[in-house]
Amino acid sequence: MGRIKSALEIALEKTEAVKSDKTGIEQFGAKQQGKRLANEFLAGGASLEDSVKKCPKDQQAALKQGIFDVLVAQITLPAVKEDEKKLETAGKGLQIIIGDHRFAALFKQFIQAMTQYLDEAAQYEEAIKRQYAPKLRQKEEELARRLGRQVRLDPFQDPEFVAFYNQNMTALKTNYQGVVDQVREQAALLFGKA
Repeated sequence: MGRIKSALEIALEKTEAVKSDKTGIEQFGAKQQGKRLANEFLAGGASLEDSVKKCPKDQQAALKQGIFDVLVAQITLPAVKEDEKKLETAGKGLQIIIGDHRFAALFKQFIQAMTQYLDEAAQYEEAIKRQYAPKLRQKEEELARRLGRQVRLDPFQDPEFVAFYNQNMTALKTNYQGVVDQVREQAALLFGKA
């Protein structure tokens, strides 16, 4: 009859082949630290250059990867004018991490395109409202007849207007999303070469 093993002996046998990967853990930690630094940088805090220099050489690549992942995720279509500042900050951070002058030129063009996008979006919105205004007035008049008092409708409360608006704005967003995707791809390509 065989010897009965304790639970500890069985667990030790099963984990004998598993060695702790200290470098893997350190790399993971450095990447997480990079993500934290990028968020601090976006909030106006950390200096990326100093933080990268202070990091041990064997962990710098993982730290930079964490920073890059957070900053490149910020490259999106802006919803409002204030989003441009966040984009510019992300671009400055990416320039520091990538270190290629071609990215700086590309990002400058990107910011110009996003300014143009915001201007076009505002123009589209006004044009859509003007185009839909007669239909909206007709609905207001009909409601006024039914209720016996003057009625003002907000176009965004009208489902028909919202559908019309979304359809037209989606077309504009689709046109500019290609620019966003291209900048992200170029950033990844140049970061890979750094």
